[in-house]
Amino acid sequence: MADTQLYFITAALYLLLGFRMLVLLRAQSRSAEGQARGEGMVRVLILGTLVVHGFLLHRALFSEDQLDLSLGHSLSLTAGVTVALYWIVSFRYRLGILQPVLLWFTALMVLLPLVLPADKQVSYSGLLAFKVHLVVSLMAYGLFAIAALHAILMAMLERRLHDHDKRLSLLGPLPSLVAMDSLLFQMVLAGFLLLTATLVSGVFFSEALFGKPFLVNHKVVFSFISWLIYGSLLAGRQIWGVRGRRAARWTLVGFAMLLVAYVGSKFVLEVLLHRG
Repeated sequence: MADTQLYFITAALYLLLGFRMLVLLRAQSRSAEGQARGEGMVRVLILGTLVVHGFLLHRALFSEDQLDLSLGHSLSLTAGVTVALYWIVSFRYRLGILQPVLLWFTALMVLLPLVLPADKQVSYSGLLAFKVHLVVSLMAYGLFAIAALHAILMAMLERRLHDHDKRLSLLGPLPSLVAMDSLLFQMVLAGFLLLTATLVSGVFFSEALFGKPFLVNHKVVFSFISWLIYGSLLAGRQIWGVRGRRAARWTLVGFAMLLVAYVGSKFVLEVLLHRG
């Protein structure tokens, strides 16, 4: 495991950047130019923090010749990929409170390997099929994590619009509900395509590793259920015009299935059963 201090330094950077972003969001009186300059500086600092996080993950995951994909490191890696994807999205869309929440959540994920230090060495990490599967799956999980946070934000915004809840003004300036709904389905579509590629690449990876083209287990079952949910949501959008609160709800249900498939299985095996 990498030096403990580096975990706390990385988490502190994410935490401080989250508070800095929150201050910027609440500075309603700041000029547009000053707001843009402040957000630009935060983007640069986030990029620097991602580099530090990447260095930490490289030291932790590749401490030996094999890849360590234990639960804590897997969640930290997925959170880092999620921040990187959101960093790219933020150049086009401004989503208010979503960014500091994501940064604070990532700070927590960075520290998880210290609480869940069980090692899980992956001896087949050199296989090309596994590398493709890992990269695609991380991108899919990252996009769906952003979509889930986005769905929660949409629900809060809809509540602010319908109930006139002044407390929710702390969320800062947000795009219109129509724009947020459109962005949600863009992220779900991209995540769905990546999840499809994940399932397909998993078949090839399984055949290369175990000599079997398809292994039916709880991880595969819940991943497929999630795939069906997101596919149905996209179809419902095209056929029945599903949107708003209903779309947000099913986005969260699909993400919950992914969490059960990946995080749930690893938690049971590594933490409860103490198996690799």
